[in-house]
Amino acid sequence: MKLCRRKFLHLAAGAAALPALPRVARARTYPTRPVRWIVPYTAGPSDVLARLMGRWLSERLGQQFVIENRPGGGTNIATEAAVRAPADGHTLLLIGPSSTINATLYDNLNFSFVRDIAPVATMTRQAQVMVVNPSFPAKTIPEFIAYAKANPGKINMASVGIGSGQHLAGELFKMMTGVDMVHVPYRGGAPATTDLIAGRVQVMFTSPFSLIEHIRTGKLRALAVTTATRSEALPDVPSVGEFVPGFEVTSWFGVGAPKNTPVEIVEKLNKEFNAGLTDPGIKARLADMGASPFINSLAGFGKHIADEIEKWGKVIKFVGIKAQ
Repeated sequence: MKLCRRKFLHLAAGAAALPALPRVARARTYPTRPVRWIVPYTAGPSDVLARLMGRWLSERLGQQFVIENRPGGGTNIATEAAVRAPADGHTLLLIGPSSTINATLYDNLNFSFVRDIAPVATMTRQAQVMVVNPSFPAKTIPEFIAYAKANPGKINMASVGIGSGQHLAGELFKMMTGVDMVHVPYRGGAPATTDLIAGRVQVMFTSPFSLIEHIRTGKLRALAVTTATRSEALPDVPSVGEFVPGFEVTSWFGVGAPKNTPVEIVEKLNKEFNAGLTDPGIKARLADMGASPFINSLAGFGKHIADEIEKWGKVIKFVGIKAQ
């Protein structure tokens, strides 16, 4: 009788393990064909980042990670393409602040970012930098705030477009300091930078990667970085938070996949991305771009996304921004 019971328990345990076997096998064999990685931008820092990590993953996993640039619609075109793709791990999406901003900014999207995209891995985070034309009378954040309050509506703030991360950084600054600046949206960073250098606009929040040479040569003046602490790329530049307690804006990038992508594949990708971010060669390349590795768990990334949606939702509603 004891023998029969022991045999029964052994068989039951084996049966319980059976459903896990296909999942384990699927994770081991993934990917079985080239992986399409959708990037919502044209050539630029985000595209460089995706190609850098794509090469790492291709070498590690034995299949090509093919970058597909799908710009337009404030990243919504690319996101919808990923949402409609098969949830088998062979389609990924580059995501960043715009993904969390758009969750509130747009009312009639054909998808819900939180519902339809699964977090896979974080990759980088980077400060924005608040820059002014060198002729601008303020050389510090306190001086800028004092000048702006004495001259309401006379400072023009450039950005790459309504609802962009740059725009929202400036609106958060306005909200937390009580200053009045006029937002001037541009179709891209190049024309905005040209007008800032020419003095047609006075201030801009943007990535230091594209402007660091202008800052070093004196064509632009960096007042502060937007991260909670100073940036390694601009160690002599203070953070906004040193003068405006609680102010923090981080440009970050991560990876998502269509919802219902098998969890074992998502976990494998999370592990591989995190491993890549510890590679000395990749870390050095990121440093050249002014970015730092951003390693996180799946749960941690999910919380980060939720926090960002809440944060930018408050700013959008406070200002009354509408997508155009």
